[in-house]
Amino acid sequence: MSFDRIREKLNILADAAKYDVSCSSSGGNRKNENKGLGNSHASGICHTYTEDGRCVSLLKILLTNHCIYDCLFCVSRKSNDVKRAAFTVDEVVELTMNFYRRNYIEGLFLSSGIFKNADFTMERLLLVCKKLRLEQKYNGYIHLKTIPGASDDLIKEAGLYADRMSINLEMPTEAGLKLLAPEKNHADVIKPLDFVQQNIVQFAADKKLIKHVPKFVPAGQSTQMVIGATPESDKEIMYTANAFYKNFSLKRVYYSGYVPISNDNRMPVLGTQPPLLRENRLYQTDWLMRFYGFKVQEILNDANPNLDIDIDPKLSWAIRNMQHFPVDINQADYKMILRIPGIGVMSAQKIVQARKFGKLRIDQLKKIGVAYNRARHFIRCADSPYQLKDYQGTQIKAFILAESQSKYLKTDNNQLILF
Repeated sequence: MSFDRIREKLNILADAAKYDVSCSSSGGNRKNENKGLGNSHASGICHTYTEDGRCVSLLKILLTNHCIYDCLFCVSRKSNDVKRAAFTVDEVVELTMNFYRRNYIEGLFLSSGIFKNADFTMERLLLVCKKLRLEQKYNGYIHLKTIPGASDDLIKEAGLYADRMSINLEMPTEAGLKLLAPEKNHADVIKPLDFVQQNIVQFAADKKLIKHVPKFVPAGQSTQMVIGATPESDKEIMYTANAFYKNFSLKRVYYSGYVPISNDNRMPVLGTQPPLLRENRLYQTDWLMRFYGFKVQEILNDANPNLDIDIDPKLSWAIRNMQHFPVDINQADYKMILRIPGIGVMSAQKIVQARKFGKLRIDQLKKIGVAYNRARHFIRCADSPYQLKDYQGTQIKAFILAESQSKYLKTDNNQLILF
């Protein structure tokens, strides 16, 4: 292959792929068999970071940035005046193997613009996976994008070779998608997500009855939403995420702050800062839903449709629900301890274990890893100082903000006020 031409393609298609943030490799467990090369396990993909904080794989590429669609939020839309390029199947295979042998990467994240039609594109993505697995005996991690509208047969076969598959929801609501990409709809995303999930369940059931059953998308599925391009509230975004977690057992939902790439009165103007703080708050809310036992309705509802910019959503919930506090750290159950600001999952587990041997005190909580300066407003322990006055939630918020300074608040807060 021509080195200069391949390098040019790599520059174009790796740059175009950076806007897709759903590149986590957690959950892969494909083992090295028959003297092949690599294994996926949990190590996954090596990452680098762009100047705006986005996580980018060292080999995170598009097969092509040609596209038949004209989505206003997408840098690869057909009306955009950008350099176009396309890899051949063999070029992607050779790049992956060469980079892997040189220890540059630990896996492949492969997406694509849609050229000709969905099946034509999906077939070539599938061919890359098949050649890597069958011809190169590559057992490393592969994250493959599902192409909306591709046939069930192609998607099912791809699931036998990929570790994780994902398909982008694009906008949190159908109305937002129709505003910026009238040719697309959420139904074309929901159908393959549901199809893959049904097959994951079926293969798992078959494994209980049949000794040798091939792996099918062992690291599960994920999706991604662009936030800030359309005027959805945080409530609408997280309710959509919650529904997709519930209905399709997704491993992750990713939230990608919109980076303005065109002048259009339907979207933020060029030069507007991407909503990185809002993106961070959405991820924190997502974490609370998945690991802390919070229901989305507790965090976001009609009375509170948007997340607090100044403080994280767990602290915001606690301040709005002071009737649950203070919590006796030596008596409360694990679920309630998880809800205390300043206490994470590991710290909560340690507290439950440690108090079996005696009542916990302030110095012990600090050693366990509790962020005591934050948690002290919401807990009681064996040597908590007696307090004559019960502070209101707004006062506690002011105390905490005075004691800490988020790195995200160094950015322009007005970046979130887009509509």
